[in-house]
Amino acid sequence: MPDKQRRLAALLQHPQILQMGKTTIAESVPSGFAGLDRLLRGGWPAAGLTEVFVGSYGSGEISLLLPGLLSRAADRGLIVWVAPPYIPYAPALQQAGFDLSRVLVVNAADDKESLWSIEQAVKSAACVAVLGWAAVAGDHALRRLQLAAEQHRCWVVLFRPLRFMQRSSIAALRLRVSAGPATTLQVEVLKNRCAPPGTVSVSL
Repeated sequence: MPDKQRRLAALLQHPQILQMGKTTIAESVPSGFAGLDRLLRGGWPAAGLTEVFVGSYGSGEISLLLPGLLSRAADRGLIVWVAPPYIPYAPALQQAGFDLSRVLVVNAADDKESLWSIEQAVKSAACVAVLGWAAVAGDHALRRLQLAAEQHRCWVVLFRPLRFMQRSSIAALRLRVSAGPATTLQVEVLKNRCAPPGTVSVSL
């Protein structure tokens, strides 16, 4: 194969390149919710950045992620929580099946420190998932997280307030989560590299 053709073939394999007329199924983490998996065309990005926008923290967004996190935990890497607004409830995680020795909580003084800590956790190559909370995150910071997640095959989730939802982002997946009736959540997919936007109701 000529050198130019080899370089073109290698370029087309990059996860940020989409070919018209070709459907690409990215590696995904099953969410544990059939309707959500159908909407996402497989599940959460196994190697990419997911932005989750909520009106207020503690609206059920962690419960939405738990089945996927438990699936990732089977890979025996660390699950890191960076600057969570509430301390994760260890007995509940243990009851759900998590190995607490592989759950690490990192405190941060501000958003800048949170973003730095998230990136360092991903680049350590010791993590299968990193959850982080940071309201202010510029384009450069989001790009660094997305590229690090791709390079180190890590699922990165960044929780942010609704007021940042309208800003553009390189993240592989962006969604809004809000509480619905009883024990349901409304999940609105704003951007998904592998499928069009949409909304689904998830029963916890």
